[in-house]
Formats: sequence, structure tokens, C-alpha cells
Amino acid sequence: MRISCLSLLSFLFLASTVGAAEIRDANRLLRVSNVASQFESMTLLQTRNIIRTYSSIVAMSADLELPQWIKIEIAHCYERAFAWEKFEEGIAEIFLENFSKAEMNLLTNFYQSEGLSPTEIANFKAAIAKGVRIQQLTADYIFANSEGCAEHDIDLILSFLADPQLKPENTLAVE
Repeated sequence: MRISCLSLLSFLFLASTVGAAEIRDANRLLRVSNVASQFESMTLLQTRNIIRTYSSIVAMSADLELPQWIKIEIAHCYERAFAWEKFEEGIAEIFLENFSKAEMNLLTNFYQSEGLSPTEIANFKAAIAKGVRIQQLTADYIFANSEGCAEHDIDLILSFLADPQLKPENTLAVE
């Protein structure tokens, strides 16, 4: 019985070491492919579009400008709700589940050197072909694991519109 327990412990240690190496590979691929920066840029762009939409709705329906402090509060909510750190681990797991170790190494090497051996072109194309599925899985993961800010935004805007002391000179937006 002592041998089987020792074997089990050795297996568990080896499995955790292999898992740690694989997660390091996935995290390295995330880092060299600059996914975090792209994620943050897309979050900022989406936030600006959302604020622009809210501003248009308020302007058209209430003939008022959305105050800058509300725009800032909305932006802060999205910044908190969609902080990269909240999604990085899950996206690395998606990489692990969908790319082989060889594919992750191939993609990492490509991003680091911006080059590719001609013998690896077919493997590279196969790895890239997984992109659409990984994008969908990532979007689903973000949706399932994000708080969102819509309810917060609506409450904030409706409170502003319900304010009986609302005066147009106090609601001019500073862009």
C-alpha cells in the first residue's frame, strides 16, 4: 500500500507540474500576442460607444446633455467590470483547451519573431483556423463572467432625469 500512495503522490506532483507548465505557455502566448492591450482597447471603445448612445438617447428624449460626471461614472463602472485581470485566467484556460502545446509554442514564436518556418505553415494555418471558435468561446466566457453595468447606468441616468432641480445650465457636457 505504501508504494501505491507514493506512486499516487508522484503522479499528482507530475500532473500539477505539467499543468503549471501548460498554463505558463498559455499566459506567455497571451502576453506576446498583446491580448491584454487589445482587450483594454476594445473595452474603452465599447465604453465610449455606450456613453455616446446614452448621450444621444437623453438628448433626443429629454433635450438635455448628459453631465460629464455621469459619463465618468459610467466609464469607471465598465473599467471595473471589464478589467483584464478578471478574465485573463479564464482566457488562458480557453487557450489551453483549444491549442496543443505545439500550437501555443508555434504561435508564441511567431509573435516573438514575426517569422515562420516554411515547414510550419500548415501547422500555423491549422492553429489560426481555431481563432473563430476561440473568439466565440472567449466572448461567451466574458459574458458569463462579467457583472455588466447596464442596470447601474440606467439607474444613474434615470436619477439624473428625475432630479427636480435639473437646470440646463448645470447639465452642459464637457467633451
